[in-house]
Amino acid sequence: MWDNQTVSSRNDIKEYQARWVEVEKIQAEERRSASFELRWRQLNAVYRLAKGLGWLIPDPSETAIYERWAKLKKIHEHQTSRV
Repeated sequence: MWDNQTVSSRNDIKEYQARWVEVEKIQAEERRSASFELRWRQLNAVYRLAKGLGWLIPDPSETAIYERWAKLKKIHEHQTSRV
């Protein structure tokens, strides 16, 4: 039914998969134990890379959101300064 090579290949595949499961466990632990500072630096590095490669596309709706928040902040500051 199965020859030795097929059985060996199946065992190799299972061992290979088991090794990658162990690698994933280690990587998950590294992600959990990473400091906020390290995560922040990594995020900034990815952002700078994307910006340098021209992958960042301005989103007009995002700009509108910032403008709306700025307007609300100005209204709030004006109202609280009168109190």
